[in-house]
Amino acid sequence: QVQLVQSGGGSVQAGGSLKLSCAASGRLFSRNTVAWFRQTPGKEREFVGSRRWMGIIDYDDSVKGRFTITTDNTQDTVFLQMNNLKPEDTAVYFCAVKGTEYDSTSLNLAKDYDLWGQGTQVTVSS
Repeated sequence: QVQLVQSGGGSVQAGGSLKLSCAASGRLFSRNTVAWFRQTPGKEREFVGSRRWMGIIDYDDSVKGRFTITTDNTQDTVFLQMNNLKPEDTAVYFCAVKGTEYDSTSLNLAKDYDLWGQGTQVTVSS
């Protein structure tokens, strides 16, 4: 069964950078849309950005221009490069994949994603 394994994260001062990774297998991201969400205590998971199966990238306005989603050549790993981090970016970050191949609908709805990574903490201090 496919799993999403996250790595990266940690603590950084405001203005710094971090890079998160989300690894799968079987060139999953060439057929399935993947997204990054984040969550703070007491709040619902918030859409950060997504990479549609065909390669189109979308970002929430709150991170546009600061965060970048990429994949490696094998399309087995998706990265979230986070630059110019702000304290309000502090959250647990999750990668998620839609279970249906070639589905690029409802990109920003957490409930429409079927497979989730374990989450990784990102803490930005002022």
